[in-house]
Amino acid sequence: MLDLRGFIREVPDFPKPGIVFKDITPLLADPAALALSVELLANPFRNAGIEVVVGAESRGFIFGTALAQALSCGFVPVRKPGKLPAKKISMTYDLEYGQDTLEIHADALGRFKRCLIVDDLLATGGTMRACCDLVEKLGGTVSGIAVLIELMFLKGRTRFTPVSVHSVIRYEAQ
Repeated sequence: MLDLRGFIREVPDFPKPGIVFKDITPLLADPAALALSVELLANPFRNAGIEVVVGAESRGFIFGTALAQALSCGFVPVRKPGKLPAKKISMTYDLEYGQDTLEIHADALGRFKRCLIVDDLLATGGTMRACCDLVEKLGGTVSGIAVLIELMFLKGRTRFTPVSVHSVIRYEAQ
């Protein structure tokens, strides 16, 4: 089997000193690595009754739309401020290196309730927590979380108990 970890480029001191950025662009550029990533992300949720995949801007869009297709359901984007044209709700949250805000259309979930939240990386869990909170504010249920990469040493998954967190590649230490 393909070693997906070999497709992750580590960029030291980005976006600020002390951070080792996990760059997924080499993985995205390789057709086999990308296809395997999507399959490994989707497999645990194939029979989970997921009705819609929710992905955070911007790398969550890449994996989120592919997972929505693999799971035969729709996709809902969670965007940065000023990007959504209709009525929306927002959530401000803390990052490892600052603060940010995310928005979702107020009618995004419609009749869909069982949501899978997807992103490329889980670190401290700030972005993912904001996505979950937005889904719950709209009456949705977070049925699972899927990420390509998890930085286990930052313990972000502890913010989501009892929701199942599935990660494909795990880093135990920085």
